[in-house]
Amino acid sequence: MSEIKNQQPAINIEIAEEVAEGIYSNLAIISHSNAEFVVDFIRMMPNVPKAKVKARIVLTPQHAKRLLYALKDNLQKYEMQFGVIDEPDQPLPPMNFNTPPAQA
Repeated sequence: MSEIKNQQPAINIEIAEEVAEGIYSNLAIISHSNAEFVVDFIRMMPNVPKAKVKARIVLTPQHAKRLLYALKDNLQKYEMQFGVIDEPDQPLPPMNFNTPPAQA
């Protein structure tokens, strides 16, 4: 008898050109309810006290956990290839990025 394998069908994933360009973020804020996790990706700019959410991703708790594991796996692979990622002493990026104040 031949053994039946549990194989998932291939998924064809397409990405729109504007999405493929990506969005730069240097801060993420995560919140949750009993049914979902919300990840807001924010871009902070030097000497600008106000920042805008550039993208929001809403995940189920199960998907959030899978994302956590996938990020952990990819970070380990990255560090094996490129070296340990330094973690800054401060929890958030500095608001002034060590640049002089902007003037108009």
